[in-house]
Parts: sequence; C-alpha cells; structure tokens
Amino acid sequence: MADENEASGPTIRAPKDHAAPSVFRPENLLREARRQKRLADVPVPEICVLDPDGDLVRHLRRTGQATDDPAWPCYHTALAVFTTAGERVGAIPNAVGAPFAVLVAEQLFAAGCRLLISITSAGQIVPAGPLPYFVLIDRALRDEGTSLHYLPAAPLAAAPTHLLAPIAAALGTMRPPVVRGATWTTDAPFRETEAAISRARGVGVLAVEMEAAALYSFATVHRRDVICFAHVTNQLAQVAGDFEKGEADGAADALRLLTLTAQAWRRSKNDPPGQSLGIDALRPGAQAR
Repeated sequence: MADENEASGPTIRAPKDHAAPSVFRPENLLREARRQKRLADVPVPEICVLDPDGDLVRHLRRTGQATDDPAWPCYHTALAVFTTAGERVGAIPNAVGAPFAVLVAEQLFAAGCRLLISITSAGQIVPAGPLPYFVLIDRALRDEGTSLHYLPAAPLAAAPTHLLAPIAAALGTMRPPVVRGATWTTDAPFRETEAAISRARGVGVLAVEMEAAALYSFATVHRRDVICFAHVTNQLAQVAGDFEKGEADGAADALRLLTLTAQAWRRSKNDPPGQSLGIDALRPGAQAR
C-alpha cells in the first residue's frame, strides 16, 4: 500500500517545466468574460495599481475621484479609474496575497497595462525609521507558493533592475520617506514565528508582506514592468496603537507615491501620459476610436 502522504498528482514540490506554455491563458479568460458579460474590448489604463488593503480606492471613491470601469471583464474584481497629474490610472483593491495578486496582474497586462505598481501594507522586521514609511522593494524572500510556478526554486525574487534607479531618484525627497531594500513574502501571516522572523532579520529583510516575490517572479518570466512597495505601518501588532497609516488611512501618501512613480516611469520611457481608453470612452456621446 502506498504511503498516504505520497503525492500521486501535481504538487507544489513536483518538478515543473517552467518554459512550457500554459494551456489556460489570461487572454482567453478575458475573451470569454467579455462574451458572457457583453462587454466591449477596451484596454485598461497603461499604469495600474494593486491596493491590497483597499484604503486608496475607498478614499478615491468616497471623494468622487474614481469611478469603476464598466468594461473591465475580470470575474473577481472591479477596476477603479482615476486621474493623477494628467495620468489615467487603474486601481484594483483587496487583491491580497500572492495567488490573487498574480491572477489579477496576468489579466491586467493581457488587457493593456504596461506598468503595474503594488502598494501593500507590511509589518516591520528591521526598523528603518519612525512608522509609517515605505520600502521600495528591490528583492523579496520567496516564502510563498505562486513564484514556484513561474521560476525554479531560489531564495529571492528580484525587481526589474531597469526600474529601480529612476524610481528611487524620483522618491528621494518624499515624506514619509521611501527606503530601498528587501522584504519577506509569506502566504501565512499568522505563522510569522519568532524563528521565522529571526531568519528574515538575519538576512537584512526590512518588512514582511504577501505579494512581492510572486509579482516579481511573474515580471521576470514575462518581462513586465512591475514595481512593489511595502507601506510599513506596524510592528506585527505587538504594541498597542499599531497599524496607524497616516492621513486618510494612508491614501494621501500612497497617492503621492504612485504619482511620482508613474512620472518617473514615463520619463524613463520618454513617453507622454497614457491616453488609453478608460471609463470616459464608454459614456454617452463618447467617440469610439
């Protein structure tokens, strides 16, 4: 009799052919979603944001600055569209964790995104100043499962190197400050044990979050522009009064951060602000193009 723990099918540890194409493609999923929902094939804004906590999108909706894009075909999410500094931006709230973040990232790029910015709440591992502050994540420990489906096992996933210098320079005088460094990406936030924290601290990790390693692995394989930030807001709830994010639950700071990041990316590409079709194109009287 076989050992009851012996796997007989695909498992996270099974050998994977990382170069093999996937049978299930995001383009095909979007095609079928548009067919079922009777939606036009309208591209998303070229710059999009993942907002796992949802604070930025809630603030923009509450203040009338964002409206949901009726052409976004994803089965699981809504795409809020807003304008900042002349740039049309799409934002998806509450895509928490590596699998969900990459699921959405695949669909966004298939729908016309060119730069994806993730701004996720994070717990402090090595202090880098008074809370709250941001970490421009240049590499992330791969303590999650999604990245293993994109890249062979290795300790770290790295940001696209061509993005780091221009974005870091653009954020050099921002307040609250932005520091550059490593994070630890975990699938299990309530298994952040003393031993695991100590190991992360021992390799210089600044904060713990839930998406960056997977997003960077996806970006590496598909050669996509993805940049991740950790909004370090807490000490893992070990002190009273933790998780204070700043004005409008951190939305004001996050908006400044993404605006400066988008502008730096445009300058590095020598591009004008994106003019991709968004929600305005579907309003009565709008001209198709």
